[in-house]
Amino acid sequence: MLCLGIFWRFRAASEAVKTYLDSYCEQRNLQLISVARHNTKISSYRGKLDFTSEFTFEFSGNGEDSYQGQIIMIGLHVLNVELPAYRVE
Repeated sequence: MLCLGIFWRFRAASEAVKTYLDSYCEQRNLQLISVARHNTKISSYRGKLDFTSEFTFEFSGNGEDSYQGQIIMIGLHVLNVELPAYRVE
């Protein structure tokens, strides 16, 4: 039963990050290409245990080039988004 609960928590985080990145990229006129979980571990945040997940995502600023960014989530909340310098048109 514990494994099933962990699976659903991971799945919820994956869906939350996809929803967040869709909105994030739309606001910045970026094209989101793909999202992948890079790492997950249990950590403490504000006195509560939860999963810290790192995702790598690929995006484009001009439709031709692609770049990789990183997003860190604790539970279902975004902690940090990092983007490299990218080209726009």
